[in-house]
Amino acid sequence: MLVAFDFDGTLSDSEMTVLLGSQNGTAEDMADITERAMNNEIEYAESLRQRCALLEGLSEEKAQDAFDEVALRPGAAEIIEALRDAGVYVAILTGGFERGVEAALETEGVEVDAIVANRLLVEESEARSASEETSEQRPRVLTGEVRGPLISGTKDDAMEVVTAVTGEDRDTTVAVGDGANDLPMLEVANLAIGFDPKPAVAPSCDTSVETMDELYDLLEAEDVL
Repeated sequence: MLVAFDFDGTLSDSEMTVLLGSQNGTAEDMADITERAMNNEIEYAESLRQRCALLEGLSEEKAQDAFDEVALRPGAAEIIEALRDAGVYVAILTGGFERGVEAALETEGVEVDAIVANRLLVEESEARSASEETSEQRPRVLTGEVRGPLISGTKDDAMEVVTAVTGEDRDTTVAVGDGANDLPMLEVANLAIGFDPKPAVAPSCDTSVETMDELYDLLEAEDVL
């Protein structure tokens, strides 16, 4: 059995790009672009690139401060722990950033089996001059660019890779998500669960929940736990 979760908007109610944008005054622009993407009004890859471009010049230290604010929803850690105790392979497939996912999991003291996520590029530290190679270096900053498998790549492809690696059958897969970029994995999973899904997403879900408690009960009822 394999359960694949979206992260932003599903396991977490934090929106990473908005938290990052709060560090340089672009949070409102981030939220607007994110909402358009989740409602399928703009291509996800383009929306992600637009949001990341707004972060150009943000220091790595401030970016980490934002990642440290990312938190799991109440009850999410318990579901992850229960799934893994039951022998379920748990994957997080997110267009968000690996560092934020890792920070949230570490805070709750839980682990998953796989994280497929993107990363923000950082400019390498440079000495102020050739003769000062060992002296104080300039701060590391975000370039405004993003790299990773889930920019243009889609979550059905990521699920295909994960199922191939684990040897799981597609008939034993569950996907949980809320936004338009989750549609590919929801459409190929045996059980598609919408977590308070956007209007454009709900028709592709077999069922929907609005809380982690409801999700736990559903997973129990479906013999996943």
